[in-house]
Amino acid sequence: MRRKSVVLIFVFFTLMAQAVKVNVQNAVDFVQPLMGSDSDHGLSTGNTYPAIAMPWGMNFWVPQTGKMGDGWQYTYAAKKIRGLKQTHQPSPWINDYGQFSLMPVVGKPVFDEEQRASWFSHKAEKATPYYYSVYLADYDVTAELCPTERAALMAFTFPKTDSAHVVIDAFDKGSYIKILPDQRKVVGFSTRNSGGVPANFRNYFVIEFDHDFDAVLSVKDGEYKEGHEQEGNHVGAIISFKIGKRGEKVQARVASSFISEEQAWLNIQELGQADMEQLCQQGRNRWNEVLGKIEVEDENIDHLRTFYSCLYRSVLFPRAFYEKNSVGEIVHYSPYNGTVQKGYMFTDTGFWDTFRCLFPLLNLMYPSVNEKIQDGLANTYKESGFLPEWASPGHRGCMVGNNSASVVADAYLSGLRGYDVETLWQAVVHGANAVHPEVNSTGRHGYEYYNKLGYVPYDVKINESVARTLEYAYDDWCIYQFGKALGKSQKELKPFAKRAKNYEKVFDKESGLMRGRLLNGKFQAPFNPLKWGDAFTEGNAWHYTWSVFHDPQGLMRLMGGKDRFNQTGIRNREIQMFFIRCSTPYSSFPLSSTIAIMVSPSMRSERCR
Repeated sequence: MRRKSVVLIFVFFTLMAQAVKVNVQNAVDFVQPLMGSDSDHGLSTGNTYPAIAMPWGMNFWVPQTGKMGDGWQYTYAAKKIRGLKQTHQPSPWINDYGQFSLMPVVGKPVFDEEQRASWFSHKAEKATPYYYSVYLADYDVTAELCPTERAALMAFTFPKTDSAHVVIDAFDKGSYIKILPDQRKVVGFSTRNSGGVPANFRNYFVIEFDHDFDAVLSVKDGEYKEGHEQEGNHVGAIISFKIGKRGEKVQARVASSFISEEQAWLNIQELGQADMEQLCQQGRNRWNEVLGKIEVEDENIDHLRTFYSCLYRSVLFPRAFYEKNSVGEIVHYSPYNGTVQKGYMFTDTGFWDTFRCLFPLLNLMYPSVNEKIQDGLANTYKESGFLPEWASPGHRGCMVGNNSASVVADAYLSGLRGYDVETLWQAVVHGANAVHPEVNSTGRHGYEYYNKLGYVPYDVKINESVARTLEYAYDDWCIYQFGKALGKSQKELKPFAKRAKNYEKVFDKESGLMRGRLLNGKFQAPFNPLKWGDAFTEGNAWHYTWSVFHDPQGLMRLMGGKDRFNQTGIRNREIQMFFIRCSTPYSSFPLSSTIAIMVSPSMRSERCR
């Protein structure tokens, strides 16, 4: 009997322990920056990296394991680190811009990224959003990093040695460096980018050390130089120190600017006089402030880690691309026309990917941030003649749709104010009736056909024609709702109300699905509803048939009523489950259902009349 009682008591307390909900007081402690980094291009065309940064920070930092220029700049399976790199990369396929790195080494000074790379272990690596440290085994050095929005404090703990060095790599494709030994400073700029920049684009960086320089070397295109100033395809510097005792730290204060070297020195003032511990506490507080807007209770700590890790990534972008000048004014370098302008600017986001979920989240939880983003969108239109669709940092040729209209309309209809809405109205109207002369994913590619026929034809050499048609129709509905809220005339609104119904033009009653339509009005043949891509974007007819976010009742009518609508949905689910059962980790991407019609709450109440 006593044995049974002991067992029951044990079971009771075990169940009680499992039932206790985790109280989230410091949300940042649940963030796992390394989550998602165990990827390989052979398995996935997407990858995340540990972004050591502030929410919506201008500059991110990453431990660099990939080669210079590799979009997979950090992968969990990598064995060596090449440097602590400043990055502005939003995704591996868009790649990076404004890059340079610092790397501590011991022994022979070496610049080459392959030769200087050091073995490391995840057991001796700590990654949080506001702090990163790693033990570099080849050199017996611990490297630390703590960022602000535009600056960072680094610390390198060396062994006792007369040959401690910090390698500064300004990267290739055009760079400049200047060593100022008497001032313990190094300045320079990098022009490396992946597109979307004017001809005068530069990322100016400044570095200030707390130790005297024992010796210096400059590097130009693979050759070591004795001069203190170099400009070329690929330049850098090696700064040497004498370390008198084991555990001595060399600290580097680092900042950058897209405006000028002088502005970079203003940006470094973000560090103030704080030491590493104080700066990390400031960063931790900031992250808790942002992530703590949403409180989650769960008995499973892994659920909390997943949630807050995803929320952490959701508040990194769009990137703040603005700075504060000497009199405290908000200014930015324009990635569209190469001038310095007053006002906000944000970048590094693609609206095709983010209009559905990210921007509604910002409207609900971080409206003051999105008000600044909307202000920045108005500036983008003034400086380039178009709203962005994929910006990094300027217009980039990627994805389809005119979803800037959705981002602008949903913000206003969600109650956001305090920015130039009239300019944004002009911008969405212009973007619906034009295409960028150089980047055809900006504006509306095929708008002439769409406005005349009601659809983008399948056979006019414009890819993903059905996806474009469906998204343009939804975007027209958004413009209609935006203009209606602004009190625009019926004459102005009528074209958008009419075109919001254009999804009907690509619905094929024979198959009951969306289908490519030819210039002569006939539907494409042969037709395989499972075919990936072609007339669609990263999906097929079974996905895009449900892409009528603004008018599900109208879609039901096209399908023949509610019962037929439900039957089609069930069939879609059956196909999805078949592919999931048949798929392996190395098979083609499994189908996923898009039955759920996702419309922002503020825009769900009323259809076009």
